Amino acid sequence: MTPGDLAIRNATYRRFVELGRAPTVDEVAATVGQGSSDVVAAWRRLHDAHALVLDGGGRIRMANPFSAVETPHRVLAAGREWFANCGWDAFGIGVVLRTDSTIHTACPDCGEAIEIEVRDHRPTGPTLVWHVLVPARDWWADIGFT
Repeated sequence: MTPGDLAIRNATYRRFVELGRAPTVDEVAATVGQGSSDVVAAWRRLHDAHALVLDGGGRIRMANPFSAVETPHRVLAAGREWFANCGWDAFGIGVVLRTDSTIHTACPDCGEAIEIEVRDHRPTGPTLVWHVLVPARDWWADIGFT
């Protein structure tokens, strides 16, 4: 990852937070003062380095912990609603935004609604259990599924 790629990555994340959604190539290009083709090339390198995830059209799908598409993991934080890529990333949104959050999700087994309050970067429920079905070594084999 080059210093230019890092600057584009940082601008991409900053714009995601500012806009409340994934930024477009043109929005990031305007932010960094570079051409759209430079952003496209940097995003591709960042995707290949697992620093973000692009969809088939070259648009941002994931800028961890944020998801650009609707998921079962909705997070209320900083006065906005965000989608997280997974339950784990749902905890990361409040951390990234440096604020308390509330996670709304559902049990993947039975579908029961789950609400988790996160205060000072910690869930308030002392009995929560987290289970990950896919071993970490295999996450990037199919990051969209994971």
